[in-house]
Amino acid sequence: MKQYIDKLALLVSDYQEAIDYYCEILQFELIENTSMGEGKRWVVVRPPGGMGPALLLAKAKNEEQASAVGNQTGGRVFLFLHTDDFWRDYRRMQIAGVDFTEEPREEEYGTVIVFRDLYGNKWDLIERKD
Repeated sequence: MKQYIDKLALLVSDYQEAIDYYCEILQFELIENTSMGEGKRWVVVRPPGGMGPALLLAKAKNEEQASAVGNQTGGRVFLFLHTDDFWRDYRRMQIAGVDFTEEPREEEYGTVIVFRDLYGNKWDLIERKD
């Protein structure tokens, strides 16, 4: 049997502001942006290079979902963005105004820093050691 995770749903407040952030600030690729009627869209973004699952940007449709935007994991790091050049991407993200919660640090497994996306979800930017 062969299985893999293709997409992760990420709750957002607004499709266009999410597309702008992920595609302009984080430089993700917009894979799909299809209207499904009644204001609903199928919006998929992926980090450059196409490795790993994509994000399905899912607009919160009720109060319960809206309350989870930016806090889908109760304040823990939610997503892990791996890079082949930590310092290149860190500096570019700094210039773009990404909200880092700490200074870069060297860990046994590699170089890492935590950042928050536009909604407050925590991410790790990681360059793994070989």
